[in-house]
Amino acid sequence: MPRWAQRPEGSNWGQFGDDDRRGRLNLLTPERVLAAVREVRVGRSFCLSLPLDFPGGSVLNPRRFPPQIQFSMRGDDPVMGYPMSRVKPGQTDVICDDRVTLSTQYSTQWDSLAHIGALFDADGDGEPEVVYYNGYRAGEHVRGPVDYLTGNRQVPPPYGAGPLGIDNLAETCIQGRGVMVDIYAHFGEEPRPIGFDDVMRVLDADQVIVEEGDIVCFRTGFDRVLLRHDRHPPEGASTKFGAGLDGSDPRLLDWITETGIAAIASDTEGVEFLPATRIPEGAGTHIPLHEHCLFKLGIPLGEMFLLSDLAEWLREAGRSRFLLTAPPLRLPGAVGSPVTPVATV
Repeated sequence: MPRWAQRPEGSNWGQFGDDDRRGRLNLLTPERVLAAVREVRVGRSFCLSLPLDFPGGSVLNPRRFPPQIQFSMRGDDPVMGYPMSRVKPGQTDVICDDRVTLSTQYSTQWDSLAHIGALFDADGDGEPEVVYYNGYRAGEHVRGPVDYLTGNRQVPPPYGAGPLGIDNLAETCIQGRGVMVDIYAHFGEEPRPIGFDDVMRVLDADQVIVEEGDIVCFRTGFDRVLLRHDRHPPEGASTKFGAGLDGSDPRLLDWITETGIAAIASDTEGVEFLPATRIPEGAGTHIPLHEHCLFKLGIPLGEMFLLSDLAEWLREAGRSRFLLTAPPLRLPGAVGSPVTPVATV
């Protein structure tokens, strides 16, 4: 039986099955992967990841921190340049081994479908529950140590994103046809919301075609801003530089729905322009693009992709399409994951 008696307006819950946990990535069929492979003409590859210690500091998000690399230990000894002759005299091997602590959504990364849920009356009983894409429930499927609705601060483990963890997206490999929408080429670094009319202007001017199953990449130039400031982004950088999609524009959200986009990536910190241009009073979402994509449609969002070098090459070549391979880490239960996407042209 479905986990819901009613689904949010404009959602696609149940389209890919009652137990679906991959959302629009189901559209990355073998036929669409083959179509993406046919976009490879010169065999050149682009790394679409920032160094994972970018943006630097915690200015963009105070809850996320740069990775901390530490050495593995052998007893009291750090395993970095560790001569195995210390263990067995005469052995010539020297070992380096380390570990890392990182925020999974600090730098170039994918949001899993558990990243954003909503208070929504899925049961149809007049009382909202905390639910996620396809009706997965907080406390039952997506679990943390605190139940904020009941105030129970001693929820027993296990914790994690469960069926909506990033590992389910990793299993799809997230490989398909990437389509570049070069916002920067038309609007520069001007901080502004990009609505439906703006996107159509760019698509028409650059003769870009978006089809079902495409992974659409919106380049705003914010990746160059981060590189320019070299791990020291200025306060308020996300609102001072570059554009973002206007999640408050219903026509833009309808376009995302109707085109059948499989995933969206951007070089910005949050894909959408925040604060939203129209914020509801009282009930309602303040992150409308995230709600629409992650919660309603199951569209993964990629953030802080390194897109500018690829975008400029594509523009010079008169192209907008490429093969994109961008699997997240297969880390069970994680809400997000760093990624090193590869574009092949």
